[in-house]
Amino acid sequence: MNNICVVGLGYIGLPTASLLATKGFQVHGVDVNPKAVETINAGKIHITEPDLDILVRAAVQSGNLKAFLEPGPADVFILAVPTPFKGDHEPDLSYVEEATKAIAPHVAEGNLIVLESTSPVGTTEKIAEWLRALRPDLSIPSWKKSGNAPGSGCCQVFIAHCPERVLPGQIIRELVDNDRIIGGIDEASVQKAEQLYQRFVNGKILKTNSRTAEMAKLTENAYRDVNIAFANELSIICDTLGINVWELIELANHHPRVKILQPGPGVGGHCIAVDPWFIVNSVPEQARLMRTAREVNDSKPHYVIDKVKSKAERFKQPSIACLGLAFKADIDDLRESPAVEIVEALVKGNVGDILAVEPNIQVLPKKLASHSNIALTDLDSALQKADIILLLVNHRAFKGIDRGVLKEKVVIDTRGEWR
Repeated sequence: MNNICVVGLGYIGLPTASLLATKGFQVHGVDVNPKAVETINAGKIHITEPDLDILVRAAVQSGNLKAFLEPGPADVFILAVPTPFKGDHEPDLSYVEEATKAIAPHVAEGNLIVLESTSPVGTTEKIAEWLRALRPDLSIPSWKKSGNAPGSGCCQVFIAHCPERVLPGQIIRELVDNDRIIGGIDEASVQKAEQLYQRFVNGKILKTNSRTAEMAKLTENAYRDVNIAFANELSIICDTLGINVWELIELANHHPRVKILQPGPGVGGHCIAVDPWFIVNSVPEQARLMRTAREVNDSKPHYVIDKVKSKAERFKQPSIACLGLAFKADIDDLRESPAVEIVEALVKGNVGDILAVEPNIQVLPKKLASHSNIALTDLDSALQKADIILLLVNHRAFKGIDRGVLKEKVVIDTRGEWR
């Protein structure tokens, strides 16, 4: 298993491909974005993640990592493609299906296929179904049948789910140090995948079946979502009652069995804001608490928007400094970001002139850049010009803001930095 094809060179795929290359594997990276492929082959990065630039440069210079637009033959195929939702929070597995179709011509006897993308329960089985239809010449294992073995004159392919469990900003360290769940579509696939991950993971290898592995990752994020929903609902209650929610949470968390998370302007990112819906979509009658938590967190941006509108009414055409667009601190990832949702609503509603401050990006996303009443600006300029300061993300770059400057402004702090 020395030749690995990684399909999807984004926030998970690129660090994974680069790490494997520096561990001595020959890595064939695949991405549909020609610019990303060109950038990676030049030893550079197209996303922001601490130390990733050093890792990619080392991987490319070693000759072990090369990026392409199409897959090629390999011993292992790792799928690290997006799994968003569509319509009424229905899982969109089109990227996984297209990735499966792309690798299908290259899959051979003894190959291992690993789905790392966070996915609804049953997705790993779907990969087996799609591959079975595309490659009837191969013997594809079934989740319902344990102990599959190659029959006379046919081949054996191994299929497993190993969900990523990393934190943006700490991806490289956590790829190595975190415990990893491996869920095989059959027992042979579990053993095959374990052999791969043991070669570069220092954490424990936790073995199970593919359905349980899929549900484990969804459960981890749904748990956090429910806890954040409690904090966000608490913040709204405290606003109504005239209580400082951050002081309240700090006091409550002194209880040895209480650990309330921090409220914010909503929940974003490609995991916590998405994954619970996969569970709700699968079992809507049973997942009542998870649905409610999602609704609470999805509604929080609207609460912030209304608060800004109320403050803006005292000005004719206020300048509003919106600090942060990323979905969490100190990254450039805007996926499912409540900050972007809030800023977009303020722009479209012509609430004022928006001064967007996001130190981790160079240009505004298209949905914001097309409007004339918003500009991406630096922190000092925004603080000087703004009538209203709206803190949406607690980036390190915002930690040293002079409190004296804030006294002259209308401040809306969704992160509790200036409590």
